[in-house]
Amino acid sequence: MEELASFGFLALPTVFVSLCLLGAIIAAAGWRGGIALALASSVCLYVAATPAFSALVIQHVEARLPRRVDLHRAQAIVVLGGDVRRGNGRDIPDRLGRLSLERLVFAADAYRQLHLPVAVSGGVIIGSHESVAVLMKHALEREFGVPVTWTEERSSSTWQNAAFTAQILRAAGIRTVVLVSQAWHLPRAMWAFERAGMTALPWPAPRQAALQFDEPSDFLPSPMGLACSFLALHEFIGSLYYRLRY
Repeated sequence: MEELASFGFLALPTVFVSLCLLGAIIAAAGWRGGIALALASSVCLYVAATPAFSALVIQHVEARLPRRVDLHRAQAIVVLGGDVRRGNGRDIPDRLGRLSLERLVFAADAYRQLHLPVAVSGGVIIGSHESVAVLMKHALEREFGVPVTWTEERSSSTWQNAAFTAQILRAAGIRTVVLVSQAWHLPRAMWAFERAGMTALPWPAPRQAALQFDEPSDFLPSPMGLACSFLALHEFIGSLYYRLRY
């Protein structure tokens, strides 16, 4: 259900493309409302794909993070898994995607500043052959020289990241953790860890730069703008779904 909501029909651009097609079908059937629906969906898709709109919504998500965080009481660092570039299980191995690699850079910085034990969390993504956690563990230890103490490989969502990692860390007497992820993902992740009985502190990952709205291209659709709006909408839907379900 979670995947269907945040990555399926309600995700960008699927929701507006689908509504536009529906409006066209209704209009072809002779109903005037179909034209209005198709036009409104097209306008919404245009706006969602502009860098100006995407920057605003991403900043709104990131604004839920505290500006100042006292990390002295933290007991461990938790790195949340992200995307994977799937291999074929033979000569082309699975590799971490861009989001996951970016989180490892943040994690290495956190480890070198805090000198706390590290946990990685992430299960096997559909179509891949190794868990995200194992890929992150290997990369942290081999490429960054950061030892990994705990590896959680069962989770397939942020909520499961929190629930399964909390089980492992509570057994080790750990209740307060530093969460490592992108700034737009941290508010939902922190909420999940708090619900799982942990005190979650956000690692200060770089936030979206303030947009000046001084270039015409800020108001023209772009793939990057649509991607950022997708991430923001995903977080809005995911946060609402988590609060309704958990």
